[in-house]
Amino acid sequence: MKIETPFDEFGSLVFDEKLMKERLPYPSYTKWRATMLRQNQLDRDTADDIAHAMKRWALENGCTHFTHWFQPMTGSTAEKHDAFIEPDENDQPLIRFSGKSLIKGEPDASSFPSGGLRATFEARGYTYWDCTSPAFIRDNVLCIPSVFVSYTGESLDKKSPLLKSCEAVSAAAVRIVNIFGDKEVRKVEPMVGLEQEYFLIDKHFYDRRLDLKLTGRTLFGAMAPKGQELGDHYFGSIPTRVAAFMKEVNKELWKLGIYAKTEHNEVAPAQFEIAPIFSSANIAVDQNQLTMDILRKAAEHHGFACLLHEKPFKGINGSGKHNNWSLVTDDGQNLFEPGDKPSENVRFLLFVCAFIKAVDTYPELLRMAASGPGNDHRLGANEAPPAIMSIYLGSVIEEILLELIDSKKTASSFSKDSPFAPISGLSYIPKDNTDRNRTSPMAFTGNKFEFRMVGSSLSSSSANVVLNTIMADVLNELAAELEDLKYKQDIRTKAIELCKKIVAEHKRILFSGDGYSDEWVEEAKRRGLPNICSFIESVQFYTDPRSVSLFTRNHVYTRKELEARAEVLCEQYIKTIDIEVKTFIHLCQREILPCMLEHLNLLSGKPAAIQQSAYFKKTITAISQTIDQLDEHCTRLEQMFSECLKETNSQTKGIRIYHEVLPILEQARSLIDSYEKIAPKSCYTLPTYDEMLFTF
Repeated sequence: MKIETPFDEFGSLVFDEKLMKERLPYPSYTKWRATMLRQNQLDRDTADDIAHAMKRWALENGCTHFTHWFQPMTGSTAEKHDAFIEPDENDQPLIRFSGKSLIKGEPDASSFPSGGLRATFEARGYTYWDCTSPAFIRDNVLCIPSVFVSYTGESLDKKSPLLKSCEAVSAAAVRIVNIFGDKEVRKVEPMVGLEQEYFLIDKHFYDRRLDLKLTGRTLFGAMAPKGQELGDHYFGSIPTRVAAFMKEVNKELWKLGIYAKTEHNEVAPAQFEIAPIFSSANIAVDQNQLTMDILRKAAEHHGFACLLHEKPFKGINGSGKHNNWSLVTDDGQNLFEPGDKPSENVRFLLFVCAFIKAVDTYPELLRMAASGPGNDHRLGANEAPPAIMSIYLGSVIEEILLELIDSKKTASSFSKDSPFAPISGLSYIPKDNTDRNRTSPMAFTGNKFEFRMVGSSLSSSSANVVLNTIMADVLNELAAELEDLKYKQDIRTKAIELCKKIVAEHKRILFSGDGYSDEWVEEAKRRGLPNICSFIESVQFYTDPRSVSLFTRNHVYTRKELEARAEVLCEQYIKTIDIEVKTFIHLCQREILPCMLEHLNLLSGKPAAIQQSAYFKKTITAISQTIDQLDEHCTRLEQMFSECLKETNSQTKGIRIYHEVLPILEQARSLIDSYEKIAPKSCYTLPTYDEMLFTF
């Protein structure tokens, strides 16, 4: 007798390859496979067969509508639902879903960010089915993962550049792998595992905090008497309500074929993490978008609000989305695993060195792609990596690379306690050879690089587009140096020379110490590593001539698309701060200042004996001064923001806002935070940190 398990429904809401093989005529299935592998174009008859099978499956699962599910430059997802039902020639109901409807859709594109790629009145945009990402069902709607392009063909989304970057790094990596003798390898897939951090708070607290509802973070709030000092929340017993929430999340993810594997309490109170098993970069990004959506919706079912902002609470850990990135061949070889043969060791070192060069050449792009307005509050604070880009390799790999360029270093230079056996001709490198450095923004963790800077609320597409493209560019350079060599020994010798050159020129990016320390900031400056403190200051690197050359020669973005994305990011930054400023002033005028006045009124009714006390006089004076100062700061906020908005260049406007508006906002916040510590609950009714973080 078969035992029913929670995993029996795994993948039940996904129209995956197994279902396609079962439900499609075999010739149509093979044509789809060839299309997915970029070996041919999908013809209309095959598309009709797939659409018919997909429609029948969707109807069997209760669907009434379908949608082209896409990822515009907002960073979230979008969908327009169309019913399967339509009238026939006799005005009778007919259930129809054609290959044409499967492949192409036409949502209104006018209200999505375009960065000047199109005028507002030009409404037409097209979605096209991404056949490499399986269709799925959400809320009785058949969702078809799609790219989104303008009427003139420019990319308006996050998915199409990612697909292009995956193709670029695959082609470049295949060149290197083939050179080293694996001639049968035809494809290399960037594999990604995304660890998603988030906060949960009671929904009734969330509903009473307008700042959380409108901006995703608390614009004010004094720290609770207890934070994360004791480390007692981290990996602790999961609260009962949270466990029930996680159970629902897992169930929904498993139905969608998402291998949700790990869940636990994170370091900060009320903070948690979920992590899946690795999948291809394109699928991983799609699935992470679904994960964020499911986290938010499931939270409501359990009386929670799920906070995905990078820094919803000041003074404790923020949330990231750790992007674990590796390259895997179509026959299962992870190119960041050393292997057991000398040739594989050399190939491994070459790929590691290529990554080192790529990161050191384009650190500004990585800083930009991993961040947004919210991440500025997180980077460099409370266990988040610093804004300075560096790579942690671990002592073994770093020693091997430094030995290549230091003639004084020999095999005997390695510690006797090292798990690494002294090398001769790079014959063997252990696979599990590194500890973890939580302060590093880019850490090698055995067979992958963990990019820890990515913000929790962001689409991870941009980060992976940059990782894929910079790696493709360097690999193509190296392949050009190696392709003319005929003998394996010559290839290995040349590869080692290339590694030596890269390490000598780019070793400044390697750092294994404490990334939080002030000493590292000074050391990074001496090394010439950029320290870009704000997201808005990194946006300019999208349109830097070097970046334009990089993306255009690898056929990922056009110059026009890069300029558009820079404009979109600047506008999003400006609008984000605009909302924060308006929300802060609104709360001050409607909640905080009236509370302070009520407090004064309450004190004024105290007996004369109490009013003569030093404490009473000090409190009255402090509240009166805070009221005047807060009102003054609100006026300055409005005036300064208006001044900044007069700038015509959006980049300059955003930078001015960062340097001139945000400091005022922070000063005004400190006034409220100080007052909150003495405010009586009868007056100050807004939920506080101790309530939001420690009530389940």
